[in-house]
Amino acid sequence: MEQRVLITAGASGIGREIARAFASNGAKVFVCDIDAAALDEFAEEIMGLGTNVCDISKREDMDQMIAAGIAALGGLDVLVNNAGIAGPTTPVEEFNPDDWDNVVKINLNGTFNVTRLAIPHLKKSQAGVIINMSSVAGRFGYANRSAYSATKWGIVGFTKTLSIELGKFGIRANAILPGSVEGDRIQRVFENRAKASGKSLEQIKKEAMTVQSIKRFVDPRDIAALVIFLASDAAKSISGQMLPIDNDMQQAS
Repeated sequence: MEQRVLITAGASGIGREIARAFASNGAKVFVCDIDAAALDEFAEEIMGLGTNVCDISKREDMDQMIAAGIAALGGLDVLVNNAGIAGPTTPVEEFNPDDWDNVVKINLNGTFNVTRLAIPHLKKSQAGVIINMSSVAGRFGYANRSAYSATKWGIVGFTKTLSIELGKFGIRANAILPGSVEGDRIQRVFENRAKASGKSLEQIKKEAMTVQSIKRFVDPRDIAALVIFLASDAAKSISGQMLPIDNDMQQAS
């Protein structure tokens, strides 16, 4: 069966690798992103890729994106909620409430609203799957990353609830909790962490490696491979689970 897959924030980074993996597996893929230029460029790489410019913080954007996605795919089997932002690196007492609201709006509310709109279509699938992207921040507290951590913990609770509610419809829901993933995003996180702590960038990178058993960053292609597995029939008995992929991180760095 050709899977019909919708991925949020799919034009770059982890989302792009997930889209590539599904496409190479023979799936019909639709991605949304806020970056129109990146979507256009990605559409040239993968023949038949469906794309839509969407701001996950806006309900009206999500309404039209889901409608466009379902029309392009002819239904829905797999939803990958990948969209999210890091937010500021700052102590709670100095955290701008508007920045907090923006992180919650995208990371948590966006995931909720996309999922809410997708569920009626997933119920029509013979093997519906929801995969939510949380983070190691969804199992550890992170100093100076309160909004990000809170939303990623929220994703864990949301995923558990989805698995309970939707199991009777044959829909599985799981969350993936990546650690430090190779790419531009972790570089920006480390730069902000260095600025907030007064330490050098090299010190911050070294500290990040001391709290994990395998001393390297996570390859986004490995995350994509895990997504493919969770969406496959081989994982038909796996639901409501939180799967870390973090080189065995023991604590927040």
